Amino acid sequence: MKIYISADIEGVAGVVAPNQVTPGNPEYERARRLMTAEVNAAIEGALAGGATEILVNDSHGTMLNLLPDELHPAAELILGRPKTNGMFAGLEPDFAGVLCLGFHGSARRAGILAHTTNSFAFGRVRVNGLELGEAGCYGAYAGELDVPVILLSGDDAFAEEIQPLFPEAERVVVKQALGQRAARSVAPMIARDRLRAASRRAVERAANVTPFRIPPENGGAPYRLEIEMNSPALADLAALIPVAVRLDPVTIRLTADRMAGILGWINSLSAMSASLR
Repeated sequence: MKIYISADIEGVAGVVAPNQVTPGNPEYERARRLMTAEVNAAIEGALAGGATEILVNDSHGTMLNLLPDELHPAAELILGRPKTNGMFAGLEPDFAGVLCLGFHGSARRAGILAHTTNSFAFGRVRVNGLELGEAGCYGAYAGELDVPVILLSGDDAFAEEIQPLFPEAERVVVKQALGQRAARSVAPMIARDRLRAASRRAVERAANVTPFRIPPENGGAPYRLEIEMNSPALADLAALIPVAVRLDPVTIRLTADRMAGILGWINSLSAMSASLR
């Protein structure tokens, strides 16, 4: 049984502040070890649940956060960027399920370090009118491949936000959000115990979890992406894409036939925004 793990960092136990998720300081070095340890706990649980092959994708920022020499040897690891399909790079239809570890709430929602893909560039992200964060966008891509998201971990605000999208998935809460940059966190050891147990349960029942799919418009295609940029200048930049439609001073609309195309637009706009930082 093949299991896929997408690992972010904002939803890891003990992580609450921007410097912890930004390379170049001791707090980040500590946080990436906490991240790696949570991934290892999930790998152990997945193996106990029957996984025979595990692929881990580093999905935060530079996508060079996980420590290869400390990763459980039963898993293979995808590092670096840019890469096709970003946070779910390497996912194929023959995987039995996806574990989303260390995830966070979407932009302009409650929760620790909540954002959607790019905190500088993006406000709200909607696909076919449904407001989504990273878990929703990528979970819908997995759903098109007929692969269910079977576990998600992070803070309590994230768990509440994604429950309607993934009602059958295991949800592991490792901290209670007290604001955008403050939380009451369980000890890392407790978080790993929870992840180990939940990962085992998730893998054992993966075949019974329904993949998340966004109802397509117009009988099946296209998907309609609307992004509220965080400033008119960012919308000016996005509007340079020839097929983009500007709906108002900050909102851009793009379309695609498949969710992979939607992810492509999101990641392309995120990359473009660097020119205005």
